[in-house]
Amino acid sequence: MSFIVAIDGPAAAGKGTISKVVARHFGFVHLDTGLLYRAVGLKMLDGTDAISAAKALGATDLDADGLRTPEVAQAASKVAVIPDVRTALVDFQRSFAQHSNGAVLDGRDIGTVICPDADIKLFITASPEVRASRRFAELTASGHDTTPDQVLADVKARDARDSQRDVAPLKPAADAVLIDTSDMSIEAAVEAAITAVQHKREQGR
Repeated sequence: MSFIVAIDGPAAAGKGTISKVVARHFGFVHLDTGLLYRAVGLKMLDGTDAISAAKALGATDLDADGLRTPEVAQAASKVAVIPDVRTALVDFQRSFAQHSNGAVLDGRDIGTVICPDADIKLFITASPEVRASRRFAELTASGHDTTPDQVLADVKARDARDSQRDVAPLKPAADAVLIDTSDMSIEAAVEAAITAVQHKREQGR
């Protein structure tokens, strides 16, 4: 019987790490839905029409090199506001969510649009400054030449695009469990998420 965990939140809040650990803890499959938009964004940067790229997207595209660069992250945010791109990727995500062993999907509209009937919804967030600091550390560790101010500006610009877009804006579902990781260790945040999911599973027994 499937069990769907929807995890949403802005960039660098910790939802990716939390989602992977939650999936591993419960033996669920995991999908980072942001990779779908990054893959489309990468193809757009290479000259492919975004809508055509979304319609032709396959699982192997999620393993492409360069999906984690700042340029692709910004491109992903831009293609995500295109309604036809989002429509093309909905079926992929909803099909994945029905995995018989249970599934964790993380993104920005999982609990509100993709899986509004998910068994549990989590919204992982943190202040823009904290998220920018984390992102800056990641980028510099991987050799990217940037500044803290530039990263903070990029985080705020992406937040604005994601939360203000007309289609599937970033926002917590009304029944989501909110986890603010601004002052939490990743271990504490993971534990809070696992506890919330376990409680929900026990309620359903």
